[in-house]
Amino acid sequence: MQNTFQNPILSGFYPDPSICRVGEDYYMVTSSFVYFPGLPIFHSRDLVHWEQIGHGISRPEQLDYKNCETSLGLWAPTIRYHEGTFYIINTFVSEGREARRDNYIITAADPAGPWSNACFIEGADGIDSSLFFDRDGRMWYAGNYISADALYEGHHGIYLNELDPKTFQFKGPRTIIWDGIKSRSKWIEAPHIYFENGWYYLMVAEGGTFTNHSVMMARCRTIDGDYEICPRNPIVSHRHLSLHREISVVGHADIVQTQRGEWWMVLLGVRPYKKTNTLPGDFVMDHPGDAHFNLGRETFLLPVVWEEDGWLRVDNENGLVNRTERRPDLPLFLPKPELSSDNFESPRLHSRWNTIHPAETPFWSLDARPGCLRLNLLPEELREICTPAFLGRRQQHREFRMQTAIDFVPRTEYEEAGLALIQDDRFHYRFTISLEDGKRVVSVFARQKCKSIPATDNPQDSADLLLGKEILPGAVTDRVYLTVTATEEGYHFYYGMNDQSFMPVVVRADERLLSSIVNEGFTGAYLGIYASSNHRESDNYADYDWVVYEGK
Repeated sequence: MQNTFQNPILSGFYPDPSICRVGEDYYMVTSSFVYFPGLPIFHSRDLVHWEQIGHGISRPEQLDYKNCETSLGLWAPTIRYHEGTFYIINTFVSEGREARRDNYIITAADPAGPWSNACFIEGADGIDSSLFFDRDGRMWYAGNYISADALYEGHHGIYLNELDPKTFQFKGPRTIIWDGIKSRSKWIEAPHIYFENGWYYLMVAEGGTFTNHSVMMARCRTIDGDYEICPRNPIVSHRHLSLHREISVVGHADIVQTQRGEWWMVLLGVRPYKKTNTLPGDFVMDHPGDAHFNLGRETFLLPVVWEEDGWLRVDNENGLVNRTERRPDLPLFLPKPELSSDNFESPRLHSRWNTIHPAETPFWSLDARPGCLRLNLLPEELREICTPAFLGRRQQHREFRMQTAIDFVPRTEYEEAGLALIQDDRFHYRFTISLEDGKRVVSVFARQKCKSIPATDNPQDSADLLLGKEILPGAVTDRVYLTVTATEEGYHFYYGMNDQSFMPVVVRADERLLSSIVNEGFTGAYLGIYASSNHRESDNYADYDWVVYEGK
């Protein structure tokens, strides 16, 4: 067995990790924002290899997503275990990033589910809420708040409140345990409380979730007392390094002790790429910086140790989050194989597939044509904040190949079906089959901000730009194979009338269109299948025989 592993342990858009241990088993949950099912849950026994076992939010009736825009929805969750029950506490953000923030708890006897419906905590404002079960059995809530004094930009703090363990409602007074004034901290969030060596430790994220992201600590002898700030803060950060480093923007951490006494930290980070060439066409780049990332914020693993002074320290040679790190002292865990292809022969969709918001009525079927996934055309379009006929999976590699076999006969010029690569409603690529002058064509569109559109405050100030189009040969009923690849040169779109034919439609489409920097978002890129009748009623559909995704 190798004595090292490669970070990240969860590649692609899996931010804000939280972890707990039960015996020899480890469970982790991450943010999911507007994607459904939400709050993916993972299991491991060696902290390195993980398999997804379920979702915290898997039924539409559990939580009303309220048609949120892409970077709202289900923010940072915390998972904890206490006396036979698993708990997830989570913030639901629905009316703007610093507007309405509702916090709720779901529970389960089995972390694979089913999980309960959401129980909202009255009066629980702020984001990144966390739970702590004290030795005396009391249940505590820790959360972030925006200071009413607003003495400086990002003046936030952390508050504590006891919870009734039966009703999950506040009891007793609210106590501020870390006001940003004390450390002149900006955007304090993601609080977690631990008890170790006679101290209550409070770990937070600070500095915002980009350039200045970091992990900070404080401690106190009593849970609701005056917390002492760690003199070595930040205990983890890459804020002093170039954004072009292989791993950047690290922070938002949780820690766990193994059954063999080691301590490990899970935290988020990004793997940026550098791009300086001029964007083609009519594209408007609001952020001219050359450090970008499409995979979103990913989950990394880091060894830590309690130093003699009672504070945590990164337990490696350089004190940084590294691509290669030593393995935990745990037996090897072999998760179930993750197949690169989905032939849609299972009676249920694989957990990798997500919709944008929950669909009250499924717009897909695995039964209508056995062995295929049938996607019904919906009037909704990707350019809207809505629930379009889109089933997607995370882009997990900068270089990948995605291919599908599609049977689709468009009946009008308004109908389209194929593949989509999306960052949000304003920034995405569509690679679809449609009808034009009685002939089937395959087209690549980029949805983007354009010079021809005057600058406005409207988030919808974007437009479609046709990048390429080809007339499909053969009969309108012939199967078509659509392929998207990604390299350092960009995204490349090909079609074929068999699975070994690759006729280019567009090559070197700029990957920055799907960068989290361009859309100022919290999510990563999604790749998937898409169908729309573009605001016309239609009973048409597209059948997908299989989808392959391979990355490196």
